Formats: sequence, C-alpha cells, structure tokens
Amino acid sequence: MKYAAITDRLAHLGGAKWEVHARAKEMQAAGKSVIQLTIGEPDVATPPALITEAKRAMDAGRLGYSNGRGEPALLEALAARYSARTGRAISTEQIACLPGTQTSLYAVLLTLTGPGDEVLIGDPLYATYEGLIAATGAVAVPVPLRAEHGFRMQAADVAARITPRSRMIFLNTPHNPTGAILTADEIAALGALAKAHDLWLLSDEVYEELVFAGGTFASPLDQADLADRVVVAASISKSHAAPGFRSGWCVGPEEFSARLLPVAETMLFGNQPFIADMTTLAVSAPSEVARGMAERFARRAALIYDKLHGVNGLAVHMPDAGMFTVVNINATGLSGECFALGLLADEAVAVMPGESFGAALAGWIRVSLTQDDAQIAEACARIAAYAARKQGMAA
Repeated sequence: MKYAAITDRLAHLGGAKWEVHARAKEMQAAGKSVIQLTIGEPDVATPPALITEAKRAMDAGRLGYSNGRGEPALLEALAARYSARTGRAISTEQIACLPGTQTSLYAVLLTLTGPGDEVLIGDPLYATYEGLIAATGAVAVPVPLRAEHGFRMQAADVAARITPRSRMIFLNTPHNPTGAILTADEIAALGALAKAHDLWLLSDEVYEELVFAGGTFASPLDQADLADRVVVAASISKSHAAPGFRSGWCVGPEEFSARLLPVAETMLFGNQPFIADMTTLAVSAPSEVARGMAERFARRAALIYDKLHGVNGLAVHMPDAGMFTVVNINATGLSGECFALGLLADEAVAVMPGESFGAALAGWIRVSLTQDDAQIAEACARIAAYAARKQGMAA
C-alpha cells in the first residue's frame, strides 16, 4: 500500500528519541525504583484556582464548540498581556489559541513554510522541532549553538548558513535543553539578518516565566522594528504547571494571523471553552507557581554543578532558566546515548541522551531539574560513580 510522503519524513523523528524515557517507564511499571530525570514535568500540581475555574466553566455549560481563533475573553487577556509586555498595542486579531505550544508551532510552520524552504534552527534543539519542520516539507538547517557562547545563537553563525531558500529563523528562548536566554542585543543582530534577507522570526517562549534570579528575558516581539516578521508561541503548560490541559497560543502580525486562521480551523476548529476560561484566569496575572519552580530549579542546577562539575571528567553547563541542565560526558568515551542507556541499566537513573537534541550535543546528557533535592543528589552520586567506572575503562 502507498502512504503519504510525510510518513517517510517523520519516520525517525518520533518516539525513538525518547527510548530511555520509555525504558525507564517500563522499569517503573515492573516495580523497579528509578530516578526519572528525563522529561520536563512541573514539580507542583496545577494551581487549585485554575482547576476550580475549569470546573466552574464546565458546570456553567461551557462545553460547546468554540471558533478557530479562540474564545473572546482569552483573546482579550492575551492581548492585554502582550500589550503590557511590548509597550505597544497588540490586538486580538494578532492572536490564535491552539492546544499547547507544540500545536501552535506546527500551525505556524504550516502557515509560513513549505516544501524546499529552509528553516535556520539552533543545534542543540528541542527534540520535536525536527519533526515539526519536516512535516511541512521544509528543511531544517542546523546552526551550532556553541558552549563557549553559552549555547546562545550568534548572528554570524546564522549568516553563514543563509541561502536563497531560507525562509525562517526559529528561536527558542529560554532554551530547551540548555536553559540559555538570548540577550536583547543578540536578538537585534538576528533581527537585522531577518530584515536583510526577508526572513520570518519564530520564537518558542514557553519558559518565559521560569527565568532564574539574575536572568533577563528578551523577545523579538518586544522589538518594534521586527514586529512585521515575528511570531511567538507559548502556553500555560510550564508556567502554570498545566501540561495536560494543552492550552497555548501564538502572536504575530494581523495578516499572518488571518492566514493562519484557516490552517488552525482545518486542524482543530477551536479549543475547549472551559479550558479557555481557565487559561484566561491564568494569563491575567503572573503565575502563582512559576517563581517557586524557578527558584527550585535554579537551586537544583547549582546542586548538580557542585556535585558533578569537574568530577570524573564531567562538565556541567549552568542554565539561566527552564527545567534542565546539560552535562558533558565525553571524558567517559561514550556517546550520550550509550551513557544514558548504561546509566539506566546499571544505576536506575534515567536521563536524556544529548543526541536526542541534535548533533551539537553528542557526548552530552540532559538532566531534568524537576525531582526533589534528595533525588537529585542521589542521582548525582550515581552518575559520578558510573562516569568513574566508564572513564577508567576508557583510559
């Protein structure tokens, strides 16, 4: 039988990247105790006020069809939020609400790119981005995010990879997996390239509210001279500890939003009104749980650095935001994949191989910061012990 070309483009870009996580879940289901440090699941429950609002909305009959753009109250709340952030008027006509950041990014890419177009994207990158780009028929062009630059995208590296087929620069700030935050100056330099070559700037900003103390969030949307070519996407999944509700959005120029609307309507035709009501409450004020998460994740990143950096050849990158840190394990002589699989088998600690996030993170692992401090400390002891054994064998 014949299948659509998209199935070939995505054949190796799905669950295979999450093999270690899947094995760890299987071990746990079989009764094995595993320290699970693979995915970015918030370490607190969804705030009770949001649950109460969702229930109130359901009891009030907010269970019918919505529309392709989003519920009016949510659109107004998001317009107010981004108007306050940018210092200029953002209208409801610039916004579309979709189920989660992932769906929002997919809709944006379908609207702005197509077969043969090139998307300049940082490497390392979040594991699903390759699939999102490939699904449209576009081609991902990796731009190395170098450790010596704090894993922040540099305009010179982008410029060297621009071709006549380039269509978009895809940003993720704060960044997953490294926790890097682009500075306003770096964004301005990237924006100058986008203007010079007529490129779109797409920015995934789902970790905006999880910036650590001393860090400063910057967005291309906040730079008025880039407004006609910037689209940002976000959700309440991380900031409000509500990943299961799948409530996200994108913001861009009015013409972009109008062109995206039939794409969104073809995909889903509206999100759920009771979830929209909950999201309206969520985005109308700063998150009550984000600051606490950021403080705990920063503390755990520092704990990992103290216990692993320089130990048995390991090197820890300190993040500035988000739910993860990355650790260089090249001194062991193992790939990130081999290290992660061996660590799970021998020490019952599950981490993600760096290779799941691009070639630039080969020989690294990504470690989630979402378990409690005692679990993180125990995991570090096991990681150090495993690295010592493997380094000894490599020597």
